[in-house]
Amino acid sequence: MVPARMLELLEQGGRSVNPSRNEHTIAVSCEVSGRGYWSGKEVRVIVHPAALGTGVRLIRSDLPAIPVCEALVSRRYDASLRTNLANGEAKFQMVEHLMAALYALEIDNCICEIDAEELPSLDGSSFEFVEQLGSAGLIVQAAPRKQLVIRDRYRIGTMDGWVEAVPSHAGESYFEYQLSFDDQTPIAPQAFGVELSPDRFIREVASARTFVTKAQADQIRESGLASHVTNQDLLVIGPDGPVDNKYRFRNECARHKTLDLIGDLSLAGVDLIGRFTSFRGGHNLNGQMASQLAELAAQEEHDTQSAFLKQRKAA
Repeated sequence: MVPARMLELLEQGGRSVNPSRNEHTIAVSCEVSGRGYWSGKEVRVIVHPAALGTGVRLIRSDLPAIPVCEALVSRRYDASLRTNLANGEAKFQMVEHLMAALYALEIDNCICEIDAEELPSLDGSSFEFVEQLGSAGLIVQAAPRKQLVIRDRYRIGTMDGWVEAVPSHAGESYFEYQLSFDDQTPIAPQAFGVELSPDRFIREVASARTFVTKAQADQIRESGLASHVTNQDLLVIGPDGPVDNKYRFRNECARHKTLDLIGDLSLAGVDLIGRFTSFRGGHNLNGQMASQLAELAAQEEHDTQSAFLKQRKAA
């Protein structure tokens, strides 16, 4: 099921994927606010337009020095069940839902002003970020967006869980998640894949929510964390399905894992042209793949510059 507001955004005129494009920023600032899952603190995120080449930068507006952290995998650090970034005092938790929305909507340059460490959980999806960013409009900027075209096969992980990147069939950017749990769980094996474009992300991915089993939720609450989070704030899945809630999609869990994969790999800092599949992976494996992709992009840029300088010298 696609929420009504998303259908309105689609009807306003969507964009299909453009494998070769210029950089973009938003036309006007927009705002999202809510509470963090883990901290329970109220937090406001204001996304501002930014100049060409800025990238995505997160700033802590609640701290005296207003420190800045680039949204790049080099700033990532490991954490359970979420993706965090840090640059000195500029620390941010659970950035993946915002990053997925920015990447999928092709918003390359922006300043994200955030007044707490943990981003708002909202309904556990990227829906509200997409809603506000989509309403802010898009400005095309005067430089091409950097790309990484996958030309070989890369895999990180083990037979029990891995993330893989392989060349595209026809210049597409494709993301897929294959979900399967070992233990006795009410979540059935499922999969989802999408050839990414802003329209498809809005329609098929953005509203897929964070999920936990009822046993996991009970354990988290007993530990004193997320005590404010209700069964309507995310999917809590019991033996008979969602508790006090209902699925938006039959395979909503796999769709949300795909959302996380998109957000985590976006930290490579370039448009990714290829096919990216995760089998039972999580944020840690996603982060390792994002690091490898960033290294490949840096090497490709270095090789291109070296070839250009060699040509100039020969001329």
